[in-house]
Amino acid sequence: MKRIFSFLIAAILVGFFVSNGLAQQKSQKKAANKITMHRYVVERTFPNGLNIPVNNVGKDICSNVVSNNEEDRVTWVQSYVSKDKKKTFCVYDAPSAGAIRRAAKKNNLPVDSIIEVTVLDPYFYK
Repeated sequence: MKRIFSFLIAAILVGFFVSNGLAQQKSQKKAANKITMHRYVVERTFPNGLNIPVNNVGKDICSNVVSNNEEDRVTWVQSYVSKDKKKTFCVYDAPSAGAIRRAAKKNNLPVDSIIEVTVLDPYFYK
């Protein structure tokens, strides 16, 4: 009986340490896969103007850009277009400027500059 009891205690302890080790490995893998996102403003020049139709064709163009961006973990947040439609200033969240450049290449989009930024909110100071 003593022998069985000792065996059960040993089995429980081994099980505890093995499962604790596996949990630690999972936690370390999760931390290694975590990607820090940064905010960027991307300036682009379109010599002939940016013309995205406001219909299903335009919707498909934008959806394709978003899909291509996902491959590099790039998120298009918002874009500002100049009145003459020759310049855009696009806000992105991405792991790096390089990821934005790769996504732009896939989407055949020009890149004049990429600037990492932080958010300044005027309401913070109230």
